[in-house]
Amino acid sequence: MIDGPYLVLAVLGVLGTGMTAGVFYAFSTFVMRGLAALPPAQGVAAMNAINTAAVRVPFMLLFLGTAALALATGVVTCVVWPAEGAVLLLVGSALYLVGSFGVTVAANVPRNATLLRREPGSAEAAGHWGRYVREWTAWNHIRTAASVAATAAYALALV
Repeated sequence: MIDGPYLVLAVLGVLGTGMTAGVFYAFSTFVMRGLAALPPAQGVAAMNAINTAAVRVPFMLLFLGTAALALATGVVTCVVWPAEGAVLLLVGSALYLVGSFGVTVAANVPRNATLLRREPGSAEAAGHWGRYVREWTAWNHIRTAASVAATAAYALALV
């Protein structure tokens, strides 16, 4: 079993990636379905409100803090390479950084920014809404799976 600072990094990794996975899972399983069931103007307005509310300290601390933790864990692991759990720590870090943080930056945030530029009641927004929901949710499934897998990797590093 790992110990010392690696134990702390792995436990924090489990907590951060697991909580992030839970947020993403909620969106994949019921939030986006609920929003998609609304008339487009209401769905666009609600999603824009959610995206604006998400950029606040509680979620950003979790999301960005976990990314910083994953980066630090990956760097420290590469430099020191502990006898136990090194590969799993690297895998967990890579999964979160690429599959959760990277996908968010490359896929979900640009879609959010495009949606925010649409007037909720406009024909343009109504025409865009269905595609947004499908694409955003597909990318969110990837973020969810990557965060769950990162949680599993960090947890297995503890064994």
